[in-house]
Amino acid sequence: MLARSCVRPMRAFASARNGAVQITKRTASSSSGSTAESPLRLNIAAAAATAVAAGSVGWYYHLYGNSHAMTPAEEGLHPTKYPWVHNQWFKTFDHQALRRGFQVYREVCASCHSLSRVPYRSLVGTILTVDEAKALAEENEYDTEPNDQGEIEKRPGKLSDYLPSPYPNDEAARFANNGALPPDLSLMVKARHGGCDYIFNLLTGYPDEPPAGAQVGAGLNFNPYFPGTGIAMARVLYDGLVEYEDETPATTSQMAKDVTEFLNWAAEPEMDDRKRMGMKVLAITSVLFAMSVWVKRYKWAWLKSRKIVYDPPKEGKTNIRR
Repeated sequence: MLARSCVRPMRAFASARNGAVQITKRTASSSSGSTAESPLRLNIAAAAATAVAAGSVGWYYHLYGNSHAMTPAEEGLHPTKYPWVHNQWFKTFDHQALRRGFQVYREVCASCHSLSRVPYRSLVGTILTVDEAKALAEENEYDTEPNDQGEIEKRPGKLSDYLPSPYPNDEAARFANNGALPPDLSLMVKARHGGCDYIFNLLTGYPDEPPAGAQVGAGLNFNPYFPGTGIAMARVLYDGLVEYEDETPATTSQMAKDVTEFLNWAAEPEMDDRKRMGMKVLAITSVLFAMSVWVKRYKWAWLKSRKIVYDPPKEGKTNIRR
C-alpha cells in the first residue's frame, strides 16, 4: 500500500511535467508563427506613421510656412544676388571698403540713422587707428554720473562709449522725418531678408520717376525693392557725393557697396574670429573622427574577424566550434 501511494504521486508529477513541456512547445511554435508575421506588420505600421508625419508637416507648411504678401508690390522685388567676397569661407572683409563705408555712413547716413550697438573701441584696428578713434569719440559729449549736487555734467567721449544717435528720442526722430522713424542700422543686415543684397539694391534702386501705373502715397518715394514700393527715405546717394581719401571714384554703386559692407561688419564684427575658430574646430574634429574610427576598428577587430564553423551532428549531438 505504501509503495502504491508513493508511485501515484510520481506518475502525477511526470504527467504534469510532460504536459508543461507540451504546452511550452505549443507556445514556442505559436510565438514563432506570430514572429514570422510581425515584421510585415511592423513595416506597414512604420510606413503609415511616416506618411502621416510627413503629410502633417507638409500641410502645416502649406498653411503657415509659405507666407507671402498678397501681391508682388506688397512683397517687394527680390534683390539681385551679388558675389560678396567676405561671404566666402576663406575670405575676410575688405578693410579699405570698411573705412570708405564708415565715411559714407558718417557723412550721409548718420544724420538720420543710428548705430547704437557699435562702440568706438570696435573701430580700432579694423577701420580706424587708436588715435583716430579717440579723436572721433572726443567730438561728442556724454553724460557723467551725478555729482554731489545731483547735477549731471557732460564729458568728452571715450573709446568705451557707443556711437551717438542723431535724435534724443523716437518722438524727435519722427517729428523730424514727417512721422517716419529711421531704424537703427546696427543689425540691419541681419534684420532684412536678403542681407547685403537687399541693402545694396535698395540704395541703388531708386528710379528717376515712378513707372507708369505705380501708386505712391503722399510723402513716400518709389522703390521696387521696399515692401509696398513706398519708402519714406528718399534717394541719398549720388555720384561724387563724398570724396574718398584713397581717391576711389565715389559713384553711387561704389558708395552703396562700401556702406553695405560696413553695415555687414557692424552686424557681425566677430566674423573673422568666427571663421578662424570654425577652421580650427573642423581640423580638430576631423582628427578626432579619424582617431575614433581607428579605435573602433581596433576594439572590435576580434569580433569582426571571428570565424564560426558548424560541424554536422554526430551520434545525436550538435557541436559548434569557434
